[in-house]
Formats: sequence, C-alpha cells, structure tokens
Amino acid sequence: MFSIDLVTLFPEVFAPFVGLSIVGRAIEAGIVDVRYHHLLDELTEGERADDAPFGGGPGMVLRIEPIARVLDRIAGQAAANERRAIVVPSPSGPQFTQAHAQLWSELDRLVIVCGHYEGIDDRLSQLYAVEECSLGDFVLTGGEIPALAFLDATVRLLTGALRPESLEDESFTAGTLDYPSFTRPASFRGIDVPAVLLSGDHAKIAAWRREQSRLRTAARRRDLLENASLQGEEAP
Repeated sequence: MFSIDLVTLFPEVFAPFVGLSIVGRAIEAGIVDVRYHHLLDELTEGERADDAPFGGGPGMVLRIEPIARVLDRIAGQAAANERRAIVVPSPSGPQFTQAHAQLWSELDRLVIVCGHYEGIDDRLSQLYAVEECSLGDFVLTGGEIPALAFLDATVRLLTGALRPESLEDESFTAGTLDYPSFTRPASFRGIDVPAVLLSGDHAKIAAWRREQSRLRTAARRRDLLENASLQGEEAP
C-alpha cells in the first residue's frame, strides 16, 4: 500500500478533502494510507513549534526539533528498503509538474512537510534528503494548499485509483494539453458541438481530438511543444 505522511500544524485543513472524491475512494479501497502528524503533538513541556529567527527580522520560523522527531519516527518504522521522498512545499524549489506526481506515485511513501510563517529552519535540508517543490510564483500562508495539490495529483496516478483509460488522454500525459470536451445539449445559445463528435466515427473522432490537442497546446502552452515529442509532428 502506498503511504502518505502529512507533517503539519493544521491537520484539520486536509480532512474534508482527503475524505472525498478520488482520494477518499482510494483510501477506502486500500490503495493508499494517509497519516497526519500534528507538530503540536510532538512538543515536550515548555516547547514551541516556532521561534523568532536568529539575526532578527519579522515573523517566526518553524523549529527543527519537532519535525525531526516525526521524520525519525517515520524512518524508524519503515522497511529498510522503502522508497520514499520527503517533500517540502517551497518557492525555492522547481515548479511542480505532472512528472513530479508520476515519479512520487512510483515510490512506497511520500512525506510532505508543510512549512508556515517565515518557513522552516534550514537545517532540515542539511539533515534529511529533502525535495523542495513550488506550486507557483506566488506566496501562500503555509504549505498545506500545495500539499493538497501534491497529494491529489499523486494519488490519482496510483494503480486502481482511476480506470486506466481515464489517464490515457488527459493534459500532460503526452506532453500536451487535453482536447476540448462537450456534452448535452448538442446546441446551446447558437453554439453547436463539433459535428465530428456526433458522427459515431471513432477514427475521425480520435484524429480530431489529437489535432485539437496539438492546436490548443500551440496556442496556450507552446512551451510544452518545445519539450515534447509529438510523434514526429512539428510544432505549428
């Protein structure tokens, strides 16, 4: 079973989401186990989870000791050959992509350490093999929102979480954006669904979708075309 450990000051942020949708079904099916490690539970008497930064400055910094206790316990209880990643949401890391989710889904365990305030004592990355990963070039209050994105994108790739065909034709699977989708009614406010989708000709539909995926990617995310092989096709 794949394991996800969430190290956080605010475990209540995760519970409503984790209990719903694909993640919740994956937990019920025994595909993934999600555990919360509340940093306040790791404190000894008189300890704080955060403290003022050395050198002065605004804000507070998460202390290394309670986080280290959690990570040491996780490692101590894990199998000797367990494949795991310790991920810290951080603007200092590379931007999160589908490739990260795919790589993490092939491990045995994903540990996500959520920072807060002015961040985490930098000795964390010196003591543990930490991967920093950014959700984007903007500032959030804490690491819980990126952690939810990392969790969701990874869990849906686990075997059994979704039907295999659901993963075949979606954005980024082939390095491109997904094709446009339509459903009933066939006409709405003068806009008709493309006729090919109503034709019943599956070969023509597949060809239309491939072309629309290519055109949409070229128009909206041309950078993806520069990094992907489109089965010998050249970018428009």
